Order: sequence, then C-alpha cells, then structure tokens
Amino acid sequence: MSVSNLLSMKKIVQQLRFEASINRVKVSLAAAELQQFCMQNATQDPLLTGLSSNTNPFRPQKVCTFL
Repeated sequence: MSVSNLLSMKKIVQQLRFEASINRVKVSLAAAELQQFCMQNATQDPLLTGLSSNTNPFRPQKVCTFL
C-alpha cells in the first residue's frame, strides 16, 4: 500500500467519523417544524399577502407632466 493511498484512506475515515457524529433530525419532525414556522410567519410573507401600492418597489413609476 502506498503512502498516498494510506493518507487518502485516513482522510476518508476522518470524514466518515465526522459525518457519523452529526446529530440527525427525523424528516417528519423537521417537516412539522417547517410547517409551523411557515404558518407563524404567513402574515408577513409578501408572496402570500401581496404588497401595498405604497411599498411595492415594482409598481410602474408615475410620470409627472406639466402642461
């Protein structure tokens, strides 16, 4: 076995140990928390509530003309 092969194997083992030490969250729990967060913040979401005409940066600009 070569030295470079041994070093790459050590890096792989180190990465696998790191990944194994990460705390996992069940998908069902994460989905429930995400749904709860979305429901709590739905009133402030401009995609759901829309923007008022005063604060909408994408509204057409009014043109001022003098006669």
